[in-house]
Amino acid sequence: MIKEVIVVEGKQDIVAVRRAVDAECIATEGFNLLPRTISRIDDAYKKRGIIILTDPDSAGERIRKYLTQRFPEAKHAFVPRALANANNDIGIEQASPAAIRDALSKVRLQDWQPSNEFSWQDIIVARLTGVPDATVRRAVVGEKLGIGYSNAKGFLYRLNNYGVTREEFEEAIKSLETDGVQAGAVEETHYGH
Repeated sequence: MIKEVIVVEGKQDIVAVRRAVDAECIATEGFNLLPRTISRIDDAYKKRGIIILTDPDSAGERIRKYLTQRFPEAKHAFVPRALANANNDIGIEQASPAAIRDALSKVRLQDWQPSNEFSWQDIIVARLTGVPDATVRRAVVGEKLGIGYSNAKGFLYRLNNYGVTREEFEEAIKSLETDGVQAGAVEETHYGH
């Protein structure tokens, strides 16, 4: 059983997580976040810790940001967008048990003291922006690093705020080249812009 309580958006997300792992979950019910829900999350945060596992879409990111501000020592797990996409819907409930287990195996803690390890120059040199396949490259690197997909600016923020080391980053970039990731390797429509 996972020690921390996993915070997801909805009841179907809880079902999906429980198919993958033995864990207690709390659903935010989207951005509603009623006082009793915040109280339950707060109790879990103080007693066991929480892992935020929201949908890899803009609404999920807004919820993650809000929860991170309230619970700064929360851990974060990210299911890649392409692996949480089925039936014309994006969400944790669409992810396979394997994708959820993989995301939970790469849990990250947002650092109190963000690093300045990575710069915009790193993003450019790694071709994570400004090239036709940058979207796909960020998605693949984000999956390898366990920080999820984001636009280039958000990706730089995650690199500097989720404890990614230079060595991890370089290994992920190197694997892009050795795996031959091309613009057509992953459907870009899964990632949006």
